[in-house]
Amino acid sequence: MDTIWQPDLLQAPGPKYKAVMQAIRDAIAARALGPGDKLPPVRDLAWRLGITPGTVARAYTMLTDDGTLLAEVGRGTFVAKPDQKAPLLADIPIEVDSTPHNSTAQSWHVNLFSPHLPNVGQSTLIRQLLADVAQDPPSGLMHYPTRAGGRPARAAAAEWLGTAPLGSFGPDDVVLANGGQNAILMIFQTLLKGRRPVVLVEELAYPGFRRAAELLRADVIPVAMDSDGVIPEALEAAARAHDAQVFCTSPEVHNPTLAFTGQSRREALAAVAERCDLQILEDDCYRLGPAQATCYRMIVPERSWYISSISKSITPALRLGIAVAPPGQASALRRTSEYSFFGLATPLTDLCAALLVHPQLPAIMDAARVGIGTYVQRAVNILGSFDLIWRADVPFLWLHLPEGWRAGAFVQAAEGQGVRIRAAEEYACRDARAPHAVRFAINAGLSLESFEAGLGRLRELLDNPPDVIGV
Repeated sequence: MDTIWQPDLLQAPGPKYKAVMQAIRDAIAARALGPGDKLPPVRDLAWRLGITPGTVARAYTMLTDDGTLLAEVGRGTFVAKPDQKAPLLADIPIEVDSTPHNSTAQSWHVNLFSPHLPNVGQSTLIRQLLADVAQDPPSGLMHYPTRAGGRPARAAAAEWLGTAPLGSFGPDDVVLANGGQNAILMIFQTLLKGRRPVVLVEELAYPGFRRAAELLRADVIPVAMDSDGVIPEALEAAARAHDAQVFCTSPEVHNPTLAFTGQSRREALAAVAERCDLQILEDDCYRLGPAQATCYRMIVPERSWYISSISKSITPALRLGIAVAPPGQASALRRTSEYSFFGLATPLTDLCAALLVHPQLPAIMDAARVGIGTYVQRAVNILGSFDLIWRADVPFLWLHLPEGWRAGAFVQAAEGQGVRIRAAEEYACRDARAPHAVRFAINAGLSLESFEAGLGRLRELLDNPPDVIGV
């Protein structure tokens, strides 16, 4: 039987979820709630109190995590008995788990195509939150997603993005997507007009920009770069020559070269965008540490679209992308989302509403960065004598090949040695020239021993370029 306990939150100061938590603690201290008593279902208590189910779910989750409550799948949430309290996730040592995610501890085959994060507690936390959502999903399981139902997740995403220098924004400026790539496609669908729209990308750029543009029958034009990013004069020339509509860029962590675009260069490029009426799509999915310069949305807010995702910082499995629209334009982007797929599945938004603001998440993300740094350091130890570009908090490295190697031949030779990497050509437009360079990602799903062994085989190839003379 559910308890008839119900708190009074009318005069409670501060966030409502904290008020619910305090009311439960006060009821336990006053013995209005005793060990083993069942709490009301999330939706029932939310209706009684006139607050959102996500607010109640967040309070229940945090009290479950600290051992005050006990959640039992299929039965409900109870006041924990002294001998029932589950171990706190905070009490579990956070260490880099170098055991592969999907294979044995040692593997000769080393896939360095895409980054894989170390498992440092996020899987445990996600399992706990999935169990809570399965027990009593705040959004229910029999309804289409709604804007109101997704607001707790958007609010959590806005809070999670709080360290990004985006200027003024809130949950109503946020639209959630099925990963960062889906966010790019939605923004293109919202912006591109005409029979043959034109998208500008960096000379070497994330291939997803091109693929999304091609799906919408847009032409993609590369723009020349230097060590600081896109050259403003080249951007203006390309924008005017091709009547371009969107400029795509990754200024904090350029993929694949790891270049960083500083504040003065960003301001110069923003001025070009204003003169040429360009929209800016800023991809910030690879930044794991603090931002080094302000986002374009703070420089030219009326024409800047920002995307991020949790794939490189928490897990790629959940496929959660976050798009922040310019002021006043979120409704257009939200329509694109709703017309395309009606919005994210409600169990996913319920999960993310709890995950992105969970008090243990910052420590988990810090531990993941440390784990990535460990793998980066091992890579530098093995390949640092070559022309290698790296950052301790970025999960990939860029290697200019020594004389004697072409990128395509090196990638083929590496695959013959069981190591999969990407050639620079994959980041260049079809008819553009690419440097003789390769990108390889950090795969912390492999043991350090397997990772190092694979890089050792790459080192052997680099030390012994093919001795072929053309005729």
